Amino acid sequence: MNLNNLSKFVIASVAFSAFAVASATPVTVLAKTQDMMNDSMMMNSSKFKGIEVNKGSVSAKVTDKGIVLMLSKDFTLPKTPAPHWQIVDSKGNTYLLKQLKIAGNKMNRMVTVPSYIADVKSVQIWCSFAEVNLGEATFSKAVSR
Repeated sequence: MNLNNLSKFVIASVAFSAFAVASATPVTVLAKTQDMMNDSMMMNSSKFKGIEVNKGSVSAKVTDKGIVLMLSKDFTLPKTPAPHWQIVDSKGNTYLLKQLKIAGNKMNRMVTVPSYIADVKSVQIWCSFAEVNLGEATFSKAVSR
């Protein structure tokens, strides 16, 4: 490689590196850092126990948007008319959230806890038609923002 080709190679390498650094904006780097930090804040509940729901558990992750709850892969949709997410906080207050079953026999496997709920001690699958708790999974300690 002669000197002229070497200088073109160096210039091209520097330009590519500058483009790569410019592409990784501070927002992207910050988001990836927050994701790594939030992975360490993941909490898992006990298995669901109840009259209808006895499989699966819930994972809770604290993000900048609040507490995000997600059902495990082994959770099965109960065969009831109107199952919903219901949250119990550390003071025993209950909050009825999204319907679990949605169009096309799909389900809301994930829910973001509204900001007016300070913490989550347990998650219930609540049938709003029969007004009964179908199953409950608890966290060893309340998940807080």
